[in-house]
Amino acid sequence: MTTYAERTSRTIPYADSVASTLFTKIINGEIPGTFVYRDELCVAFMTISPITTGHLLVVPIKEVDQWTDLPQALNEHLFNVAKIIGQAAKRAFDCERIALVIAGYEIPHCHLHVIPSNSMADLEFANARTNVDRKELEQAADRIIVELRRADIAGAAATTGTSSSL
Repeated sequence: MTTYAERTSRTIPYADSVASTLFTKIINGEIPGTFVYRDELCVAFMTISPITTGHLLVVPIKEVDQWTDLPQALNEHLFNVAKIIGQAAKRAFDCERIALVIAGYEIPHCHLHVIPSNSMADLEFANARTNVDRKELEQAADRIIVELRRADIAGAAATTGTSSSL
């Protein structure tokens, strides 16, 4: 079975190197990211195309395309971190539920969407916003960070902003 990057690179010669490393570039600070959490195995940062305010991604540091290919220990860790961050986001945004979605078509690097939600309508990726002001992402991240710190979660970001703040 070919990966998304392999299929895409047939039509866009540079796509494999661009698409497969986008999250790694964010993790490494080469591209700005608005982080709320980091540990030795994963990070969590705000998506630049949120469906709802507070929509973020939990991403393994190790590049793995599909979540079904994750080593078991890393899979368990990602879901545990998503749960912890989801609990903080639920308190931060006073929403009915926190949705957890794994799609994986956008970037061939596994990522878990953690989405504050009050209805199924909040889960329409077609409604994702574009061109969101960085300040808005930072404000949403701050609310989550406050709740992570209240729960004394190791790995919570000290401040919002680029990856250099972690």
